[in-house]
Amino acid sequence: MARVSTYLNFNRKTEEAFDFYRSVFGGEFIGGVHRMGEAPAMPGQPSLPDADKQLVMHVELATLGGHVLMGTDAPESMGFQLTQGNNVHINLEPDTRGDTDRLFAALSQGGKVEMPLQEMFWGDYFGSLTDRFGTCWMFNCASKT
Repeated sequence: MARVSTYLNFNRKTEEAFDFYRSVFGGEFIGGVHRMGEAPAMPGQPSLPDADKQLVMHVELATLGGHVLMGTDAPESMGFQLTQGNNVHINLEPDTRGDTDRLFAALSQGGKVEMPLQEMFWGDYFGSLTDRFGTCWMFNCASKT
C-alpha cells in the first residue's frame, strides 16, 4: 500500500521528541523503537561508539489521517552534519477546531508560535508554530466547528 510520511532527523533527541509526539497524538510506535546498536557493523567502518549504541536508528508514529512521522538520530560518529532548518513543515488538517486547538496547544509547549490560530481570508482556521525540537508545524482546519 502506498503512503506518504515525514522523516525527521534529530541531534540525539529523537527519543525525547517522539515520546512528546506520542503524548500529543496517542498510539504506539509502529514496530517499536530500533537502536543504532542493533545494526551490524559495516565492513571497513569503525565500530560505533558505546555512547551512540542506544540512539534511535528508526521510529514511526501515526498522526492524523494515516500520516506517519518517522525519525532517527543523526550522530556525527556516522558522518551526519545535522542542520535544523525551516525548510520542512508538517501540515495538519484536523477535522474540528477543537482538535486543532488541542494539538496546537500541545505542540507549542516550549516552542514558538509563528502565527496564532485564526480565521483566514480563505475561510479556514490557520496557524503555525515551531515546536521545542525545531520541527515546523502548520494547521489548517476547514471546519467551522
